[in-house]
Order: sequence, then C-alpha cells, then structure tokens
Amino acid sequence: MKRVWVAALVLLVGTLAAAQATGGTDYGPGKRVLLDAHNAYPERGQWRDRLDRALATGTPLAIEQDLHWSTDANGDAAPVVAHDDDALDGAPTLRAYFFERIRPVMEQALRENRRDTWPLVVLNLDFKDNRPEHLDAVWALLGEYAQWLTTAPRSDTPDRREPMQVGPLLVLSGADSAQRRRFHDDVPVGSALRVFGAMVPAPVEGRVKATRARRAMQMSAEQHVPRSADNFARWVNFPWSVVELGGPQYAQQWTNGDSVRLDSLVRRAHEHGYWIRFYTLDGFTASDDRGWTASYNFGSLPAAQQRWRAATAAGVDFIATDQYEAFAAARGQR
Repeated sequence: MKRVWVAALVLLVGTLAAAQATGGTDYGPGKRVLLDAHNAYPERGQWRDRLDRALATGTPLAIEQDLHWSTDANGDAAPVVAHDDDALDGAPTLRAYFFERIRPVMEQALRENRRDTWPLVVLNLDFKDNRPEHLDAVWALLGEYAQWLTTAPRSDTPDRREPMQVGPLLVLSGADSAQRRRFHDDVPVGSALRVFGAMVPAPVEGRVKATRARRAMQMSAEQHVPRSADNFARWVNFPWSVVELGGPQYAQQWTNGDSVRLDSLVRRAHEHGYWIRFYTLDGFTASDDRGWTASYNFGSLPAAQQRWRAATAAGVDFIATDQYEAFAAARGQR
C-alpha cells in the first residue's frame, strides 16, 4: 500500500510540475472570456489613444492590429498598423506602436512569473496583405521578443496539437494559406511555433452577398466547424452575421433561438479544440462615434450590451468591440 501511495504522489508532483511549466489549462478554449480590442491603432493620425485605452481596461485581454507592408520616404520597409492601404503615410510600425508599448507589461510579467495568469495579452494580427517579405519580417520581429511568446513545438505530425509553453503574450494570425506556410510549414521540425493561425472558414455557396448570408445562417455548427484544431490552426473567427442574419446593422430583438444558435457554435468550436472569436459588437449613436464602422453597430449601447452578455454566457473566448471601456464596465458589473 505504501508503494502505491508513493507512486501516486510522484505522479501528482509530476502533473503539477507539468502544469506549472505550461501555465496549466486556464487559458485554453472555453476557459476565459476576453475583451478583444478591435482595431486598436490610429487611423489617419486620429484615435492614437486606442491601445492605451485597451490596456487601461486591464489584463488579460486581446488586441487586434491590422497590418500592411509599407515603405517609408527613406526606402525602409516594415509592417505598419493601418486599416486601409491608402492610409499608410505616417502609419506607425508594429514594433514601435505595439511591441515597445507593451514592453513594460511583458517585463513586469516575466519578473513576477505568475504563469497562472498568462497569456496576459492575446495579439490578433489581421494581415491586409500576405507578401512573402511581409510575413518574413513579422516572423523575424516575433523572434526579437521570443521570451514573451506562447509557443508550441513544430512537430512532424501537424494534425496533432502539441502542448503549449505559455508566455505572457499569445500571437494569433489568420487563415490564409501563405501564413500557414510561413509560420508553420517553413518552420523546421523541433523549432518553436511563434504564432497560431485560424481555421480556414467553411465555404458558403452563393454568387451574391445576400445569398451567402442566408446560407451561412442555414449552416449548422457542424458545417461551420467541420474539423478539429491542429498544431497551427487553433482558433475560429466569425462575423456576428452567422448568429443574427445580416449582422449587427440588421439585428432584431434578441431571442432564445439566437442564444441556442450562439451556444451551438461556441460549444462545437470548444469541443474541437478551438478558441472562438466573434466580431464586431458595437452599439453607438452618431454623437458617440469614434471612427467606428457602421456595419458593426447595433444602434444602441443596450443592444450591444445584451449581445455581450449572451456571448459571455456562451463562453466566447474573444468578444471583439470598439467600445473597450463600456465592455469592461459591463463585465465588472457581472
């Protein structure tokens, strides 16, 4: 009997040590509901406080940065953060605007070593172009901040998810095949994956947008998430229009049927190993607009808050909104 107890103790100690090394599973799919600070960067010189505002809501949180490959007046090329390709003049670089801004947060996290709270920041990189030199530059840039990163080993069995080594920063990218090739396929076996992609969306048939929207609403959760996560593709990214026809701009009264649909999509994603994100849930009047997008607007803050509550109750991992403070306040009230 004593031998059995000793063996059990050894197993427990080993399990706890492994959990400490990887940060446990508290950040896995379905474990946390995070504010996803949508478009947290300046636009044409305006709204320069977005990143600071997002960080001020507290961690953990997710932050989206849209990326373009841009060459400045000196001929130096770098990834810059901007929404549109006609707004690149004066757009800040990803290094200066994001990485150097979060440096104090990351360095403090490394000093404190509270791995049970990591990742503190989830960076969502929305690539607006996939030029090889752009992807190469982002890969190299991530390497400069490697000690911050949540990683996983590049294996020779891509379909199998390897355990993650958690850091204070987790980096996500999109579903484009060029990103998978550069950030996974081209990484030597045994090296660390620095960034994790999204599942390739299931195809939706239809020649026009309205037809595709109706058919997307007719598709089941199983059709929208037809495969399990793998070692690289670890999250799914949905517009709200797969929950309510037409998305925020055309949403009607929230119903029990809407809750059932939302729950089914979230449950399916989590069961298949994915984090799930929905974008973008805003509710603002014309006087409140701070450079936000009309198609993401439910029309009023109470309408958006109702969807935030529903998404939180369903366990959505990343709830994207431009109204950072309002979301944080609503979460605090809960």
